[in-house]
Amino acid sequence: MWQEAFSERTDCDWDDALAASARPGLEELKAFLDWTHIKHCLLRPFFETAAYPLVEPRELLPSFEVDLHEYKELPGFSMVAFDRPLQSFREVFQYDVLHGLADWRTEDLLRAPCVLEPALLKANLQTFQSRLSKRLHEKFLKQFSESDICALPLYSELMQFLLQLERAHVLARNAEGHFSLCGIWASFPSDLDTELKRFGMKIGKFSHADNLRYECNRLFVYQFLMETYGFPMASERRTSAALFSRRLSRMGEAYLVRVLGQSDRTITTLFSPRRNQRWPKVEKIALVEVPPEQKDALELLRDLGFLVDEKRRAIILRVTYKQHKYDPKNVREDRALSVHRQEIIHPRTGRVLDHLNVLKDAGSMLLTLNDIVRGEYHGRHTYKRQEVITETSTHEQRLKVLHSWLSKHQHRLIEYSDDFFARLTKILDIYLMAPANFEIFSNFEQLHHEVWAKYNAVQQARKIKILEDLRSRQYKGKAVSYRDALRLMCDILGQLKFELVNYFDELVEKALAIGTDVLNDAYLHRNYVEKKDDALTDYGREVKKLYGRLVGLRDEIRSIRKARQGSRDAT
Repeated sequence: MWQEAFSERTDCDWDDALAASARPGLEELKAFLDWTHIKHCLLRPFFETAAYPLVEPRELLPSFEVDLHEYKELPGFSMVAFDRPLQSFREVFQYDVLHGLADWRTEDLLRAPCVLEPALLKANLQTFQSRLSKRLHEKFLKQFSESDICALPLYSELMQFLLQLERAHVLARNAEGHFSLCGIWASFPSDLDTELKRFGMKIGKFSHADNLRYECNRLFVYQFLMETYGFPMASERRTSAALFSRRLSRMGEAYLVRVLGQSDRTITTLFSPRRNQRWPKVEKIALVEVPPEQKDALELLRDLGFLVDEKRRAIILRVTYKQHKYDPKNVREDRALSVHRQEIIHPRTGRVLDHLNVLKDAGSMLLTLNDIVRGEYHGRHTYKRQEVITETSTHEQRLKVLHSWLSKHQHRLIEYSDDFFARLTKILDIYLMAPANFEIFSNFEQLHHEVWAKYNAVQQARKIKILEDLRSRQYKGKAVSYRDALRLMCDILGQLKFELVNYFDELVEKALAIGTDVLNDAYLHRNYVEKKDDALTDYGREVKKLYGRLVGLRDEIRSIRKARQGSRDAT
């Protein structure tokens, strides 16, 4: 039974923990909500649904995929919590107000006609009941007819009805300073058009009244903006939560916004416990299926009792993400998030295990890739947000899954070691370049070309990533001198000059931008470039010579690129 999960803790434990603090903050409230939502929104449906769709680890890795299937039988909700009392007239969103017993003696309510405790409780029940389906009215009234539904100790019990509401519920501090349920049926404001255009202008992807530039870059800006707040371009519920969180951050609020989607089966939290944070912390909690290849991890999890279901290898995984500022010079330009921390939560005690890498296991990635090219992979991949592929029995399916796999992991593949990438290259080359497959691939020429393009983009980006590191005088994780950094940059750009025809133009542009940044280095100019040769040491003269060589390579590449663009325009 699902009730057995978390059995060593009770709702009362959390109530006592909240009460023990003189003034519990959003951190304590979040711990209580984590407990309640895992219990009622993940564990309960898992044990009550015969084939609960567990989340695959890769689904929690950015960039997030759009799930084209919605599980209507699973719970979904949205909520917001504030570290302050609500002021109905001043709030920037609409909701139905609930007043708890702690509020009924306040000055505002004393002026109202319904100042008696029974009348206040009845008003709350009527408000909540009016937003429930009629079939639930009798059960709701039977359970809460004489209760203060605003009180936090009843929140867990009330959860079954909150999950039936189409809109969000609201938690905030009551008149006594304690957290309580203060509103339901909340609508998060979502001015997507304004936010999208403002953000696109800020990062330089849009220009005023330039329709073509807007049309070309709109999806990029939309995806980057949404992913900064932990979501793909998905449902209205998740879009409005992201944009509402963005607005609250701009207003300097301390808040918590939480969403559970029926398609992603994941509790996503946007958490800003302190005022005036630039971005909220992004966190996701889901029931995840541990890959069978991670045998050591599974054995440890089994021994320590962290598996929710041994047969299905299910765990409760909480992932915290790190946000990245948009940087047009970064080779991973579209990376808005990366995984910061992984925590596996014990299904009975709530204990946390944080040293296992369930999501980014390199060994599992290579095994998965092997399974794909052999036609032995079974799982869900979305091809270009249009088609769900669940198996790889045909070459067409393999190519589509490969395209999806490379798109999903391209940020990580750029960073992995040379040894890992060499093994990956061997697997892909054997499949994509096998003479026995040439005739087969000719039937899927466009699809085969798309996979090669993705593969080549990753290979090229790895070289540009080396330039990016050298800009900060880092090479393979170690600090290098100006001389060594310039020598390596010249070697890479020298190769690039002869391979330019095969390179993606946007990557060439980034290579040129990186080279220009290095050439504009004030320290280099002051200590080497501007000094006469006789005033320099042998080391200094070599640095100055390499600097001049770098200038020449940059200008050559610029000229070749300009000539290529001119020939393309002429045709």
